[in-house]
Amino acid sequence: MRLDIITLFPDFFEAPLQIGLLGKALQQGIAQVNCINPRDFATDKHRRVDDEPYGGGVGMVLKPEPFFAAVGSLPRWDPYEIILLTPQGQPLNQEVLRELAQKAQLILICGQYEGFDERIRQNLATREISLGDFVLTGGEIPALALINGVVRLLPGTVGKVDSLKSESFESGLLEYPQYTRPPEFQGHRVPDVLLSGDHQAIARWRQQQQLIRTWQRRPDLLAKRSLTPQEQHLLETGLAGERTDAVDVEEPTDAQKPSI
Repeated sequence: MRLDIITLFPDFFEAPLQIGLLGKALQQGIAQVNCINPRDFATDKHRRVDDEPYGGGVGMVLKPEPFFAAVGSLPRWDPYEIILLTPQGQPLNQEVLRELAQKAQLILICGQYEGFDERIRQNLATREISLGDFVLTGGEIPALALINGVVRLLPGTVGKVDSLKSESFESGLLEYPQYTRPPEFQGHRVPDVLLSGDHQAIARWRQQQQLIRTWQRRPDLLAKRSLTPQEQHLLETGLAGERTDAVDVEEPTDAQKPSI
């Protein structure tokens, strides 16, 4: 995969792209990242990429010419997307990451200041993506998050491919609790089932914990699923067991709870 970042701050990406699984993936050629500064395509002597908004108002608006020229200088690897990182865009989630991971090339346009000239939005970008309902100083952090999320889905980045299947959001559920040594720490024990060696029981416990944790923390996700009879039974018995054990759990409100 080819990833091209149109950014006024190429140095922002230098260290994050060299560490961890992402850094290894880039070193191995699983993906390649290129940073392009739109200032290099400005035509005036001051290399300006922004100007005052027509109609008045505070702040500066990014000009169309340098961004069209920067994107136009790039080769195209089909299929590709030209993505505008903006709070107005589609929320980034795991489903979107899986879709983008099927592309050969992603061109990411990072904004600054008061935003883009509308012609960049309407006539250059093929898609707009948002990291969430909040505003940052620029599009570099969302771009880095998108790159990280996409590259880790590419074949060869994660050693054990099966580990991707049980992670949060991959199945529409949150991930089950994880434990490691020691078996007891400050009076808190690892659940006995995980020490039993019974792989079927462990798998059943993990599925049940995914359902319980999602019901408690993200009932909106569970409401989108059609539970199988087995899942419904696991959830009901798991919740009943937690109440019996008198675990102090903050449950969703009645309005938030999905029907089980």
